[in-house]
This record gives sequence, C-alpha cells and structure tokens, in this order.
Amino acid sequence: MERGAITILAIGLLLAAAPIAARAAEYTIDPSHTAVTFSVRHMMISNVRGEFEKTSGTISANGTDPNSVKIDVTIDASSVNTRVDRRDAHLKSPDFLEVDKYPTITFKSTKVEPAGAGKWKVTGNLTIHGVTKQVVLDVTGPTPEITYNGITHVGASATATISRKDFGLTWNKALDNGGVLVGDEVGIQIDVEAVK
Repeated sequence: MERGAITILAIGLLLAAAPIAARAAEYTIDPSHTAVTFSVRHMMISNVRGEFEKTSGTISANGTDPNSVKIDVTIDASSVNTRVDRRDAHLKSPDFLEVDKYPTITFKSTKVEPAGAGKWKVTGNLTIHGVTKQVVLDVTGPTPEITYNGITHVGASATATISRKDFGLTWNKALDNGGVLVGDEVGIQIDVEAVK
C-alpha cells in the first residue's frame, strides 16, 4: 500500500552531497550505517513507516566548490521493509514499485547550494518506477570528520517530501467516509555515513 515508500529511498542518498561541498574529497556511502526511511499516511488516521535496507553510491567533488559536487546513488527497490511481510510484498508488486521490472531507485545530483550555516539544498534527478523527476533535499551537515581504524568517516542528514503520484505510483482504495487508504505525500528522512 505504501507505494510512496519507494520515492523515499532514492532521495535519502542526496545528503551525502554536503560532505563533498565542504571537503575536497571522494566518499563512498557506507550501507551498514546509512538509513533511508519514509512515512506515508494510512487511512487518513496514522503514519506507516518503512525503509530501504540496501543503498550504495558515491560522492565526489573537485576542491570545495559546491558546483563540482557529483552524487550518484542506487537503492535496491526490493529491499523495502515496513515490518509487515504482506505489505512489503504489495509494495514490490505491479501495484507499486514493480521491482521485477524496475529493480532500482536512483538519484543523480545536478546542483548543491548553501542554505545557511551547515545547511544545503541538494537538487537532483530521482528515478522511481521508470519515472524521473527533479527533487530537492534539505541537508544538514557534514559532521566533523572522524578517523577510526585508519578510515575517515563523515555524516549528514536530509529530509524531503514528495508526491508518489509524480512517479506513477497511483494505486489506492476509497474509504467509506470518502477518504483514501494511502496518502499521496511521502515524507523522507535520510541519515548518511560515508567513508573517504
């Protein structure tokens, strides 16, 4: 039902742009310490939350110029997890993500702009269910770099709200009171850890 979950995923990865903009370096997203989560309204009375458990990607930049930032992220659409097997199977079906035909969600950045102290607007092309739309992430970060066991780590977080219908995810059911089973707006929260 929570088809909007998909969109969430791809968007989450954009956060990583902030570390690049602030530091001249190349980073790889650490999938074991990165979370792409989403929420969507259910029956107009509660929010259902989920996440995409498999994310990979790279972030690169020449110097500290935000205009040089390049973010390329891929999310495994079949890794959607809402903690309910039946719902997850529905999200993977042709009613929503149609993962057999569209196995990945991708995000490619096109612009990074400062938006205040430690904040950024990261614009990019998000592709879900074969449809590509421009999205903007509100990013906070990066954190100070931390070196552990000889590896340098940095983190950032991001939020966004998207319309699942923009990506052709239109499945729904009418309720007796005139409402709908699944909301259109999908809230996205992303926490990224990347290694240099």
